[in-house]
Amino acid sequence: MAFSSIIRTISRSQLASELLSKLQRQRLLCLNGIPRFPKGLVASALAQMEQHPLFVVTATTEEASRWAVQLETMGWQTVHFYPTSEASPYDPFDPEAEMIWGQLQVLADLVRGEAPEQRQIAIVATERSLQPHLPPVEAFKPYCMTLERGMTWEEKTIDRQLAQMGYERVPLVETEGQWSRRGDLIDIFPVTSELPVRLEWFGDELEQLREFDPATQRSLDKINQLILTPADFKPIIAEKLDRAILERTSVGIRRFLGLAFTQPSSLLDYLPETTLIVIDEPTQCTAHSHNWFEHTREQWEQLNQEISNPTATLEPEFTNNNPPLPKIHCHFEESLTAASAFLQLHLSELAVENSGLNLATRRLAVLPHQFAKLAETLRQEDLRKFSTFIISAQPSRSASLLQEHDCPAQYVVNPRDYPAIDKLQIQQTPIALKYSGLAELEGFISPTFRLVIVTDSDFYGQHSLTTPSYVRKRRRAASKQVDPNKLEPGDYVVHRNHGIGKFVQLERMTINNITREYLVVQYADGVLRVAADQLDSISRFRMAGEQRPTLHKLTSKTWEKTKNKVRNSIKKLAVDLLKLYAKRSQLSGFTYPEDSPWQMELEESFPYEPTPDQLKATQDLKRDMESPRPMDRLICGDVGFGKTEVAIRAIFKAVTAGKQVALLAPTTILTQQHYHTLKERFAPYPIEVGLLNRFRT
Repeated sequence: MAFSSIIRTISRSQLASELLSKLQRQRLLCLNGIPRFPKGLVASALAQMEQHPLFVVTATTEEASRWAVQLETMGWQTVHFYPTSEASPYDPFDPEAEMIWGQLQVLADLVRGEAPEQRQIAIVATERSLQPHLPPVEAFKPYCMTLERGMTWEEKTIDRQLAQMGYERVPLVETEGQWSRRGDLIDIFPVTSELPVRLEWFGDELEQLREFDPATQRSLDKINQLILTPADFKPIIAEKLDRAILERTSVGIRRFLGLAFTQPSSLLDYLPETTLIVIDEPTQCTAHSHNWFEHTREQWEQLNQEISNPTATLEPEFTNNNPPLPKIHCHFEESLTAASAFLQLHLSELAVENSGLNLATRRLAVLPHQFAKLAETLRQEDLRKFSTFIISAQPSRSASLLQEHDCPAQYVVNPRDYPAIDKLQIQQTPIALKYSGLAELEGFISPTFRLVIVTDSDFYGQHSLTTPSYVRKRRRAASKQVDPNKLEPGDYVVHRNHGIGKFVQLERMTINNITREYLVVQYADGVLRVAADQLDSISRFRMAGEQRPTLHKLTSKTWEKTKNKVRNSIKKLAVDLLKLYAKRSQLSGFTYPEDSPWQMELEESFPYEPTPDQLKATQDLKRDMESPRPMDRLICGDVGFGKTEVAIRAIFKAVTAGKQVALLAPTTILTQQHYHTLKERFAPYPIEVGLLNRFRT
């Protein structure tokens, strides 16, 4: 919500009222001469003035991701990124499950009972979402189920409904699309939720709904309502298809969407009637859609020609008696015609004569670190009665830099403190607001809205280092125990008492009239059979390289000698460490001061939410630095778990205390990456960052 005050300023302008009035009269409004950041501000302002839901259509997934990140800061209660596929709808494979679940998540929010226009919803998608790729709304709604506390439902009915919706029944729920029953408890992992839900029944009455942790299976917070969508679109399409086609089809069932429904739907059919549709760069959307349309049309025509040819060799899903596949693709112009039932706003960055209204928005004519020139520019705009906002991850420092150059900027901590902001605007004082997210922001001057926006890109040359994309991450911990069902013949294992052996097979043996399963492990001088209930004595062998290990002998003492040697080495290492730390405890090191305001600003400018482990590591590290004892700390973590951010905070603390810091990295590429990261993070501060590697000395 960092930009809610800017949205409010635009909404209160005379121009915004005139644009909205023109949009409502003509149903279509074209604006050009407007870059990416002000596009989001203007579109959000016009939609929120009349409480309209917002649907933004872009040419590419990357641009849609940038829009989604921006809209999350512009006062919307819910922002959805609707994923789409670049593949043809006639390809013989299904889209990725993550993409299907992402689509179902958006559709579930649109068909729920509460009116979307009352929930301030914004959706971003590519032009591919306007293609007919969904079942009709009337066919989709019966497959959605709402569960609430106190409702009654027969046991067999809910079991049958979950099966029809495509959920897989399992003994233990671990991932999306699964469900299980244990007496009066039903665990479901909806494909539209981050956590699974546990339903507690008393007879046929639903008593409680609780989220639970799939890793520990422990119940968490209570919820009042659960909206279940189908786990896939397959059950909806399959219900309307001929049984002969279903028997031959295992994947790619969405190719038959046109056979199942005479009029397949696009995302437009699921939107509320009051939705404002924004087409970002219509020319680019048309070009991108045209390339996809030509490829898709050729594939569709070729497939139907093969179906009608009695001598053609067809895919297993088809026979020569199959009806031709109906067309489920269309031109972008046809999609725009379907969208004409909604209010439409077309936005373009380039100004085109006789093509809509030119807002003449331009970039600030300043270079990074030219604070005096930037202050002079803002003073000139203040004389023209323009409202000035400074969007910065370090708003206090940015405001103080302008104050040093006779530009009285003021930092407002709460972006929704509208009385304070109104007072500063009356006084023609630049207003600094805090934003440390992932959106790519560039400052601009809008003469038509009498608005000036300054960002960290203009102040310090900082740019987002993230790559926009659609990612729906789900992590599952892999078990470290040996699973006999996952062992392959030839895998190396380590027995606690006999050493390294090679797995041969899993066999059943009957001894004393008791039949048990055994793992057969080959050693250099014989075979060892390990009962399946004694697997805790076996672990997988992890090879450090390509060289295969030497098998131990069952009758040899080599393995016992190896274990004794390791024990002695560990004992020696422990003794050496005790001596080392005993000496270190007597030494005195440099005591760093407590955190400065700059330190807190730097940490708050981190564009992500720190993980609990990051916060704990940073806290422990600072405690070491502020202690008089020499620091000796090792921070461990997997790739992408945030070790660099912990190091950046420690480096900054050391540098601001008057020390120099050397950051060592194992490769040239890594030194280059760390160099750019430090340059970006330290850009607002008077800190020199240098690079030393084999290309630069």
